[in-house]
Amino acid sequence: MAENRNRRDQLRDAAIEVLAQEGGRGLTHRAIDRAAGLPEGTAKNYFATRDALLRAAAERCVERYWADLHAAPAEKIRGRDGLAAFLRRLVEHAVTANRSRVLAYLELHAEAARRPDLRATLAELTRADLALHLRAHEAAGLPATRRTAATVTMCLNTALTYLLTQPAETLADYGLDDLDAFLRDLLHTVYPPHG
Repeated sequence: MAENRNRRDQLRDAAIEVLAQEGGRGLTHRAIDRAAGLPEGTAKNYFATRDALLRAAAERCVERYWADLHAAPAEKIRGRDGLAAFLRRLVEHAVTANRSRVLAYLELHAEAARRPDLRATLAELTRADLALHLRAHEAAGLPATRRTAATVTMCLNTALTYLLTQPAETLADYGLDDLDAFLRDLLHTVYPPHG
């Protein structure tokens, strides 16, 4: 049973890598078998259709995101500067260690526009993301609401997309060439200092 679960996870992780490297069009059973280093036909045995592959990749993204949430204790954040540092760590981790997963996630979002079941799976991750941000903002002592947390979350998700896809001059145009200043300005805009 554990071997079966490990093989499924290996295939789902390979699907994430294929999505990140080749995009949605490259997501085939053969490509996943190659990426996983497994005999041809293995992925088809576990995930019979392309829709099943997409769903499996999305579910794995959600599982891995939940694991990351447990490793990022938002409750220990103190103050606006602490929140900015926390957000910087999240962004840096997303564009380095989690680069493939974020790129796969972007591909999955495009697919979800046409597949309601995939949309529902990704919505779980989106809700978890917002909940994490809301907890972090509250822990920082800011006057957080779902709306303020959602604004920061959406800005950061767009920033991640740009950081992974845009040239340096575009990043500079949006202030993403100085991530610390970008985060500081974002938090000051959403939570204006009193005084």
